[in-house]
Amino acid sequence: MTTETNSGPGHAGAVADEAAPRTARTGTSETGSDLSTGLKNRHLTMISIAGVIGAGLFVGSATAIADAGPAVLLSYLAAGTLVVLVMRMLGEMATANPDTGSFSTYADRALGRWAGFSVGWLYWWFWVLVIPWESIVAGRVAHGFFPGVPEWAFAAGILVVLVATNLASVKNYGEFEFWFALIKAAAIAVFIVVGVLAIAGVLPGNGASGLRQLTAEGFAPNGWSAVITAIAITMFSFMGTEIVTIAATESKDPVQGIHRATNSVIWRIGTFYLASIFIVVSLVPHSVFASGKGAGGHEIGTYGEALTAMGLAPDTAYTVVNIIVLTAVSSCLNSALYTASRMAFSLAVRGDAPTSWARVSGSKVPSRAVLASSAVAVACLVLHYGFSDTGLFDFLLLTSGGVALVIYLVIALSQLVERRRSDSAGHRPPVRMWLYPGLTWATIAFIVVVMAVMAFGPSRLELYWTLALAAVTVTAGVVVQRRHRGELGRLDEREAARTGAGRGGH
Repeated sequence: MTTETNSGPGHAGAVADEAAPRTARTGTSETGSDLSTGLKNRHLTMISIAGVIGAGLFVGSATAIADAGPAVLLSYLAAGTLVVLVMRMLGEMATANPDTGSFSTYADRALGRWAGFSVGWLYWWFWVLVIPWESIVAGRVAHGFFPGVPEWAFAAGILVVLVATNLASVKNYGEFEFWFALIKAAAIAVFIVVGVLAIAGVLPGNGASGLRQLTAEGFAPNGWSAVITAIAITMFSFMGTEIVTIAATESKDPVQGIHRATNSVIWRIGTFYLASIFIVVSLVPHSVFASGKGAGGHEIGTYGEALTAMGLAPDTAYTVVNIIVLTAVSSCLNSALYTASRMAFSLAVRGDAPTSWARVSGSKVPSRAVLASSAVAVACLVLHYGFSDTGLFDFLLLTSGGVALVIYLVIALSQLVERRRSDSAGHRPPVRMWLYPGLTWATIAFIVVVMAVMAFGPSRLELYWTLALAAVTVTAGVVVQRRHRGELGRLDEREAARTGAGRGGH
C-alpha cells in the first residue's frame, strides 16, 4: 500500500512615517507577554528546508506526472519560480519587520484592515484543514504497517502527540521539526544520489538506465495544455515555504533567519523538487503513471515506482517510501499546528479574532490558539471517520484548494505598496525584490493566468469554492474595517504606544 495519491489601496489618514521600521518583535498579546524566542538557528534552517519538502512532493506528484508526462519538469520549474519570487517579496517585508502574522499584518497595513483580516483567516482555515488531512494520511500509512489497529486510532494518536508537544514549548516544535526535516532532506538526498547512479547504469539489477524515458513516449504526451494545467497542481506542493517567516519571529535573530531562508529558497527548490522529479521521469515511463497502477499491486506512487525501476522489489520500495511519507506528513502536521496557532494568535492580538486566543502560557505559547485550531481539526476527523458518507470534510477541503494563489497575490500587492513607502522614506531592507516593480507586476500577472487556467481545468471546483470563501472573509473584513473607521488592527496601536513610533510602520 501507499498513500501517494493526489490530494489605490492603503489606509485613510496614514501618517508620514508609515514606512518606518518598527523594533523587531515576536508579537505582543493583550496580556503584554511576548512569545518565546526558543527557536535556534539550526531549527530555522531545517524548518525552511521542511517547508520546501512538503507532503505534496510525496503525496500528489504522481498525478501531476500522469497529466503532463516528463514535461511536468516545466510545470515544477514555473511553480517553483513563482514561489521564489513570492518568497523574495515576502522576505523584503519580513526582514524589514519580522512579525508573527507575517503577510497578514503586512496586508493589514499596505492594503487595509480588510485585507489583513481576510487573508489571515483564509490562511488559518487552510492550515486547520491541513491538520486533519495529514492526520488521516499518517493514520493510513501507520495502519498499513499495523493493520490490527484502526486507522482512526493512529490518526488521533499522532494528532494528540503533536498537539501536546506544541503546547509544551516552541522549542519542542523546533526540535520535532528539526529531526523530521533532517530525515526528509536526507531521504531525498540519498534518492538523488542513487538515482544518478541508476541513470548512469552502474546499479546492479537496474534495467532503466539512461534518459530515454524523457522522450520515449513523448516529452509532453498529453499536449502543452496539460503542462499548463499541471502548474496549478504542482504549485500547491510548495505551500509552507513561507512558514519560516512566521517561525523566525520566535528566534533571537529573526532578520538573519529570514534573510538566510529567503536567499536559499532557490537551491532548495532546485535540489529537492526539480532534481528528484527529473530522476523519476527519467527512469519511469509515463504510461506507468497514466495507468494509475503501481508495481506489485500497490497504489501508484512517484518514488515507489522510481525505486522499483532502480531494481528494488516493489514491496521493499513501497515500504521504504511509506516510512518517509509517514515522516513527511508528521512534519507537515507539526508545522500546520504551529502555523495555524500563530496566525490565530496574530489575528487575536490585532482584535480580529477572539481575544482569548492572544493569551500565552507560562512557557510563552499561545495555548488557547493551539487548542482552538486543534478543536477544528478534531471536528474534521469526526466528520471524516464518523460521517464519511456525507462528504462534508471533502467539501471543506475544496474551500482551501486555491488559498495559495490568493495568499501569493496578496503578498505581491502588499509588496508593491510597502516598497513604494519604504523607498519614499529612504529605508532599505536587507532583502529587496529583484527588478522592482516590473518583476512584481509580472508575478501578479502570472498568478492571474494560473487562476484563469484553474477556472477551466480539473481544479476549477477548488478555485471556485476558495474564491467564494474569500468573498465571505473579505466582506467580513470590510465590515470590521468600517466598524473601526479604517483603523489598523490593534497590534499596530499597541506597538506604537510601546515604541513611540506612531501609528503604522510595522
